[in-house]
Amino acid sequence: MIDDERLRAGLADAWGVTDATVEAHHGGMNSATWFVTAGGERWVAKAVVPGSRRSFLGGLTVAGHVQAAGVPAGAPVPTRQGRVVADLDGVPLALLRWVVGEELSGRTRTEQRLIGSTLGRVHEALRDVRVADADRFHWVDGAAAHLALRPWVRPAVGAAVAAYDALDPGTLTWGLLHTDPAPEAFRLDGPSGTCGLIDWSVAISGPLLYDLASAVMYVGGPQRADCLVESYLACRTVTRAEVDRGLPAMLRFRWAVQADYFARRLATGDLTGIASDADNEKGLADARRRLDPASGQQGP
Repeated sequence: MIDDERLRAGLADAWGVTDATVEAHHGGMNSATWFVTAGGERWVAKAVVPGSRRSFLGGLTVAGHVQAAGVPAGAPVPTRQGRVVADLDGVPLALLRWVVGEELSGRTRTEQRLIGSTLGRVHEALRDVRVADADRFHWVDGAAAHLALRPWVRPAVGAAVAAYDALDPGTLTWGLLHTDPAPEAFRLDGPSGTCGLIDWSVAISGPLLYDLASAVMYVGGPQRADCLVESYLACRTVTRAEVDRGLPAMLRFRWAVQADYFARRLATGDLTGIASDADNEKGLADARRRLDPASGQQGP
């Protein structure tokens, strides 16, 4: 997307960061990232395809609100012109504050409690925040052509969307979402005990249960996430009654989102962030095990 030499020049022009050392990271599937070091300071440079500019700006705006509330979020550093994003040969580029700490794995109960409490704290911080032009949940189109990729995909996704609709989404607690709070997005600074949440890619308003369902999915399902859910509930952003009523259907919907996402990537040949379609196939197969009764491999 951007070579290292051009990136260093862009950092100097837009942010005044000179003589920078850049190290490609590219750990995400929808963006390109680099670790940047200069003058004893560290940042993350992040670029997205031009068509994602609006959502990119929205996510950076939300990250700024989270950081202002005291949760490290990788908020953007303004350019010398006071902008959030610089255009580097037409590619939107942001320089993000470094979030100190180690990424979580979500394997231990201690880490799961931390994920739950941090997510609850973030939702509480965003409760009254409004972002102009924020998207509105959800984005799954049951008629999309890519859902015909495999015979099981469209029926499974459609059934999950129907189960979500049956919740009467307007009765759920809504707010700005992270949309993908995987364990590795949480960063724990051991000496201070501070936990941050990074990778804010979009501004979207939706049921807070979607973020909770995502976190539960990543640690292995409800039977392994009791302490995560309890820690989240302790923040009192969402009631226990709402979680009991809505979490199973929202978890099913979250798996439908994964099926939709990887079916689209396979249909369009999207290899951003991966080496081959094997990773896309794995993501789709994981979703099938949770969504498709005919597969004989249903799980949490």
